[in-house]
Amino acid sequence: MNKSAGVLLGIVVAIGAISAGGAWYTGTKLEGVLNTSIADANKELQAALVGSNGTASLELVSLERNVFSSTAHYRLKGEGEMFGEAPVELLFVDHIEHGPLPFSRLTSLKLLPVLATSHYELEKTPITEKWFAAAKDKSPLTGVVNIGYDNSTNGTLQLLPLDLALDAKSNLQFSGLNLDVAANAQAQKVKANGYMDSLTLSTVAEDQTPVKIELTGLTVASNLTKSTYGYYTGENTLELTDSKTTFGAKQSVLGVKKFEMKNQTEESGTSASGRADYKIGEVSLNGKTVGSAQMAMSLKNLDIPATMSLMQVYQTKLQPYERAAAEAAAAGQPAPELVLTPEEEAQVKTGLEKLLAAGPQVALENLSFNTANGESRANLVLDLTKPQSMDLPPDQLTQQLIALLDINVQVSKPMLVDLFTVQSEIDGQTDAKLIAEQATATADMFGGMAVGTQFAKLDGNNIVTKLHYANNQVEFNGQKMTVEQFVGFVMSKLSGPEQVQ
Repeated sequence: MNKSAGVLLGIVVAIGAISAGGAWYTGTKLEGVLNTSIADANKELQAALVGSNGTASLELVSLERNVFSSTAHYRLKGEGEMFGEAPVELLFVDHIEHGPLPFSRLTSLKLLPVLATSHYELEKTPITEKWFAAAKDKSPLTGVVNIGYDNSTNGTLQLLPLDLALDAKSNLQFSGLNLDVAANAQAQKVKANGYMDSLTLSTVAEDQTPVKIELTGLTVASNLTKSTYGYYTGENTLELTDSKTTFGAKQSVLGVKKFEMKNQTEESGTSASGRADYKIGEVSLNGKTVGSAQMAMSLKNLDIPATMSLMQVYQTKLQPYERAAAEAAAAGQPAPELVLTPEEEAQVKTGLEKLLAAGPQVALENLSFNTANGESRANLVLDLTKPQSMDLPPDQLTQQLIALLDINVQVSKPMLVDLFTVQSEIDGQTDAKLIAEQATATADMFGGMAVGTQFAKLDGNNIVTKLHYANNQVEFNGQKMTVEQFVGFVMSKLSGPEQVQ
């Protein structure tokens, strides 16, 4: 043996000895790490399902520990209305390579030491056997997770391509999905990125006409940080390149391109805020472009402790009551009475007062639709405040609850003409001149009716409505009045003309 070969053999033996010793040490720590991870996962499941009619839990069924690797089995159970009539139970098997140098990482030249590398997959059960068959008898859900010595994790989750008959009239074709996830210790920070190429659902509507939904190019991304109150704040993004929905007796095709959804939440002290933005780059019908759309909503000054206190009452009292009421209705029996203890009533009252004292604001910042010839849009701002007393009569309570209400609506008549034109073409009309005349007449009639009721005014080619309320004063389309006068005005218009005796 030459000197170089001897050195190389010495290095290999040294690495092997270190790895073997590390693997034994990792094996002794593994069960504690898994139990901690499962406890953390159950906390997150509980938080994620707040407000839903369902519960979910993860448990370690067994752990077979060896020197270089271990095998764990998990059970994920979900029950409640959101999971259907019977509880849902999924089983997973996890092949865990012990650190510091798992063989799979060595073969891919990833030499950074880790505590363990987990290779998990869904197991076949009576519930999942159709899913396995659709994935050509492979586990349809698999993943790899690397666990660092600082308890950080990173890995991938993969859903395999599927071709699945859901029932006699429905079929699902799915290209598969890949998701990359990384988190630091105790998942205080989490990042995820995923992509799906395509999904096609073929089924029938209630009238038995074929329905086909096609989605192409789905991207999801999250960048989240756990707040001091235990929930996640940050950014979530979903983008869809293209979608088509084929429906109806004439098999019309509704297309949507460049759909984007972005939401962001923030925490400052005891206050939370958030916003959601939606965009559709193009809406089409039977290949003809109709327009584009946007929507933006926001929430500000939400008192977190008050919200969590109210949510606790909702979970313990209102959710069970809703289930009991639904069961009673299904059985043809009267709904049970909702009873709160004096302590719970005080908790609700205190929570509401604290929530309102923070001055929460809800806003529809933008709701707009554009066609080739016009744009319609609307926005709304609602500021709430704490009233002098929560025991006031309903009309007085409402006035004191609302600190500000601002509503602006603009409907474009040229946009209406564009939409009515599309509707006529859907109905099978082919005379372009007649279609244009009917669409213009219909838009004019709509504008005339809106103006005739005095709920709107004409501003050029736009039908507009403006409402502003603050300090018990209303300004409606430029006319100032008291709340009582405004309510009387609205009621008089809704009741219609008086009958002549």
